[in-house]
Amino acid sequence: MRSIVEQLSQRVRTAMAQVGVEGDPLIRASQDEKFGDYQSNCAMGLAKKLGRKPRDLATAIVENLNIDDICDPPEIAGPGFINLRLKPEFLARSLETIPPCLDADVDRVGIEPAANPQTIAIDLSSPNLAKEMHVGHLRSTVIGDCIARILEFEGHTVLRENHVGDWGTQFGMLLAHLRSVRPDVLDKPDDLVIEDLESFYVEAKTRFDADEEFKRRSRETVVALQSGDPVTRRLWQAFCRESLRHCHAIYDRLDVKIVDRGESCYMEQMDEVVGRLEAMMKERTDDFIRISEGALCLFPEGFKTRDGEPLPLIARKTDGGYNYVTSDIATLLDRTQRLGATRIIYVVGLAQKQHFDMLFAAMRRAGWIDETVSPVHLGFGNMLGSTGKPFKTREGGTIKLKDLLDEAVARARQVVVNAATDGTKPGRTFSEKQVDEIAERVGLAAIKYFDLSHSLNSDYRFDLDTMLSLEGNTAPYMLYAYARIRSIGRKAGVDLAALPDKPPILPEHPSEIALAKKLLQFAEVLDTAGGELRPNALTDYLFDLAKSFSRFYDRKLGVRVIDASPESVRLSRLRLCDLTARVLRCGLRLLGIETVEQM
Repeated sequence: MRSIVEQLSQRVRTAMAQVGVEGDPLIRASQDEKFGDYQSNCAMGLAKKLGRKPRDLATAIVENLNIDDICDPPEIAGPGFINLRLKPEFLARSLETIPPCLDADVDRVGIEPAANPQTIAIDLSSPNLAKEMHVGHLRSTVIGDCIARILEFEGHTVLRENHVGDWGTQFGMLLAHLRSVRPDVLDKPDDLVIEDLESFYVEAKTRFDADEEFKRRSRETVVALQSGDPVTRRLWQAFCRESLRHCHAIYDRLDVKIVDRGESCYMEQMDEVVGRLEAMMKERTDDFIRISEGALCLFPEGFKTRDGEPLPLIARKTDGGYNYVTSDIATLLDRTQRLGATRIIYVVGLAQKQHFDMLFAAMRRAGWIDETVSPVHLGFGNMLGSTGKPFKTREGGTIKLKDLLDEAVARARQVVVNAATDGTKPGRTFSEKQVDEIAERVGLAAIKYFDLSHSLNSDYRFDLDTMLSLEGNTAPYMLYAYARIRSIGRKAGVDLAALPDKPPILPEHPSEIALAKKLLQFAEVLDTAGGELRPNALTDYLFDLAKSFSRFYDRKLGVRVIDASPESVRLSRLRLCDLTARVLRCGLRLLGIETVEQM
């Protein structure tokens, strides 16, 4: 099933060609339904270029527009807007082309994959292995996973890259402390278990700051690590494995699939990068690459310090060491050259915007990426506490992500228990195991959905009460909406997924027509969410779909369903119920959220 925007664009583009004009049909969903369902604004801009009146051009386009099978006769409004209203017959035909669901896990709800799939690398999560994951890693992990799911659904090959920090001077401190408190690890590295990585880091740091002898041994350990000492490397590998075990406990819980690739993977490439830059410096006559205060620097155009001086990217420090710039250059080259990615998406906080702008500009100026490669920094705002300040513990420390998830699940459990014992809604009985399973799913869904429903560029306040509300644009509301539709099938005594495709869908009542239109918008919403990398476009749509279904099922505003007559109308409305549930389930899964059949 092609999106309605795509179908309308093709028809308008053909009509434009017949009157001798070319350009974007500019099909958009109408903001006000009194002007129709869709609108083409193409005549406005094209008329100015051609020296014609917009309304005259719009009239010529409409006269050549073959669209009777999709829309009512087009209307021209204002100076030249072309308003289009979909026919109920077209809605019915389009919905009936959606194949039945044979496997809920791979249900595409009739959405066709991309015609030209790409290989896309997504840089997400990227924790530092020296510590446990904290709340600051939530957004990168959840947003990156959602974008990956949407692009995979569209048919692209997606490489989920977890660029973990597993190298650097701090590991000398950690390994020296590990060797001191756990000497048994040298003989049995695979047996290493550290229950609390955060406490281990604090112990090592406290010791490093207070003990000069330990500080000396830490620095010696760094040298041994970087020079490839076998014993130190074995200890380092054990520590990294244990750190990643903590990370993947979180990833598994959040149902995030990811490939770990530490900074250490690019050590040889960093040497090669610096060598290539040195050779390039000798060949070039400009100041793009030069030695500045003993450091090897790149100076991409357009970036200045506060004093108006050229702002550098330091590829090799004065002491000869490398930093994250060197690592990022090597990583980007690896992703384009070895992995074959033509689009690289970095899901990293907005604070790093300038760094990525400079990195991409430098890579293009060096000639290491061309127009066939599209690197993108998908920045996001901060998660704040209830006071609007950075999210911290009462003691001012960073909150572990595991503790945050535990708290959300505990609060969700109370919501589920309260709902199950609500005397005004009898019939809800869950075993302890069911309560635990529902609470885990609802609690994690609440955090994910709340994060993804916000504009990525904005900060937001973490508020569990709002996240877990059964009202408004929240995960519990969406999960309840899905479970409610499934309960309709049980009350009607039918398996919604096994409904016959005859008689056809018959959208006649305004609430049925509105629901049908909203269902058919799913394809274009996915185009927007994937093309513009905007998860909140999907959350907004799903919320609107749930509200459209509520109006459809409302006895005053909508129609009768379970007891509707004749039988053909009853089956038609039950099929609309099933399609709504399928779209909700598919959309929520793209957000990384699994539905519940009862709630």
